[in-house]
Amino acid sequence: MKKPKPSLTKKKKNRNFVYIVSFSIILLFTLLAALFPKGFGFYAQNTYNAIALNFGWLFLIIVFVLDLFLIFLALSRYGRFKLGHDDEEPEFSFISWIGMLFSAGLGVGIVFWGVAEPLTHYLHSPFSSTKGQTAESARLAMGYTFFHWGISQWSIFAMSGLIVAYFQFRKQRDGLISTAMEPVFGETYKRPYRNIIDILAIIATVMGIATSIGLGILQIAGGLNHVFHVPNTNVTLIIITLIMTCIFLGSALSGLNRGVKWLSNLNIIIGAILLVFIFIVGDLRFIVETFTVSIGDYISHFVQYSLRMDPYTGDNSWIQKWTVFYWAWVISWSPFIGGFVARVSRGRTIREFVVGVLIIPPMISFTWIAGFGGTAINYALHKKDGIENVVDKDYTVALFELLSKFPLYEVTSALAIILIFTFIVTSADSTTHIVSGMATGGVENPKRKHKMVWGILIGAISVALTVAGGLTSLQTASVVTGLPFSIILLLMIFALMNALRREHTKHFQMTHIDDEKDFSRTIEERERDNEM
Repeated sequence: MKKPKPSLTKKKKNRNFVYIVSFSIILLFTLLAALFPKGFGFYAQNTYNAIALNFGWLFLIIVFVLDLFLIFLALSRYGRFKLGHDDEEPEFSFISWIGMLFSAGLGVGIVFWGVAEPLTHYLHSPFSSTKGQTAESARLAMGYTFFHWGISQWSIFAMSGLIVAYFQFRKQRDGLISTAMEPVFGETYKRPYRNIIDILAIIATVMGIATSIGLGILQIAGGLNHVFHVPNTNVTLIIITLIMTCIFLGSALSGLNRGVKWLSNLNIIIGAILLVFIFIVGDLRFIVETFTVSIGDYISHFVQYSLRMDPYTGDNSWIQKWTVFYWAWVISWSPFIGGFVARVSRGRTIREFVVGVLIIPPMISFTWIAGFGGTAINYALHKKDGIENVVDKDYTVALFELLSKFPLYEVTSALAIILIFTFIVTSADSTTHIVSGMATGGVENPKRKHKMVWGILIGAISVALTVAGGLTSLQTASVVTGLPFSIILLLMIFALMNALRREHTKHFQMTHIDDEKDFSRTIEERERDNEM
């Protein structure tokens, strides 16, 4: 019987180490939140406040740098490189690709905040100089909501996904973040540092998806209570989570080409039905005009909002509560979205990848915000029915409170609940696939038993955080894990640029050698012709 090679044995030990440590840390957080919910919620609030206060500027700078870098990359000569072999065709059709990007990305978030955020900014203006509940605050609310759901969020996903796709499909390496860091630290940088990076990536991913699942669970429970008078208790939250976990595990075990693809297409259909409904029953002219002016405000204030801080008065509370939370949440979730976006983008060029990820999902988000958020603003501004005050007390009922203003309230609310549920299942399904791969050495198709383990853990941490401290605990989980990973995200820029420069130089040298050979051949042929 042959003994296993030492290198393979060592590699397996490292995989087991990453797997066990990351699993144990997440399990510890789950148990603490479940056993000591009040204490956990208290410390979560203090931790969130401390990190947002002291490191808010870091999140803003890193995200702005990512925006600029990706735009440069798409316009540069490197944009023609494929995420795969040069002759490789995309694995998924364009429509399925876009649907999977959006559904697995921020589907749950946009449904949760699409009405709640504009109304909250309308009531409590982002700038103290602007009075709330006015036409000015309404315009400001829509412009700022567009900013939070625009290119900046998706640049984080794009960066993480791009570097994984480049190394996994073009360089034929594993899909680990630690491997993608080799151009920065060297191909032989020590294993302990690689393990730390991979563990951080796994923990950040699980905490990020826990935030999104938690938001969805809260909204489903709020909707069931608001529409169908189902008690909104911890028991309800746990039951919703159990049902959701069973469904997404079944979907995850069926494979990426079946479960996620079908659910993503279902998300698009239900979302489109609700959006068309709001266009018909709402004020379409107001929606279209709101979309137009908000796009203009978003573009004209992009730099100001991206780097907004107020060191002179020392009051950055609004920025910490909104922009810093959003960026930290997205950063914490970026290893998952990065891995998933990479997985479904094989065969596309870097330019196509960047343009697709930075333009199309944000435009879908803008359309949703203009439709639902714009209609809600219209009611608050002109109908004066107090919808903003209802939402201010409970964000989870925002969408359902708006739908109650129109016919077929029960039907559209039921569709909305189904949409949120399928978004959760799609996101959790995709995360289970990606995290299982990350925890087992970056394999492209992890085994079912690993999907089961991580799927159950994701469901457990989601409900534990939700029950322990609600929105505060979910936000804290994102900010705490997003902080260290934001540094890794910044290093990805240098890693990818180094790798692209090397490939371009090598390609140029090979082309130059081929040209010289062709030129030499031409001279030899001419000499032979002259001799004849």
